[in-house]
Amino acid sequence: MVLGVLSVMVVGYCAAVTDDEEVTADCVVQLEDGTYEVVDDDYCDDDGGSGGSHYYAGSRGAYLWYYGGRRVGNRVQGGTTLKPVDVSITSRSGKEIQRGGFGRSWTGGS
Repeated sequence: MVLGVLSVMVVGYCAAVTDDEEVTADCVVQLEDGTYEVVDDDYCDDDGGSGGSHYYAGSRGAYLWYYGGRRVGNRVQGGTTLKPVDVSITSRSGKEIQRGGFGRSWTGGS
């Protein structure tokens, strides 16, 4: 069941992302009810620059980037934790996470 829902999310998101597109990311922590609460970008600070999803352990759980979602109050929904590659990714506060490129591929997971 979970795999089916995740597959639908990934396929839908892949269809929505085109080459040279800019994607907005939010640093989030997943709450016990499965929703994602937006936190300060510093919790997801990634100086390594490598591909894939990154998880940062903290007192409230694992912090990770959530891509392409929409903010509803202090929560985010409608996106994915799968990091799109070959698109420009910028946090809502303006931090560049990834520069764009050609083609489309996906790595990481949630």
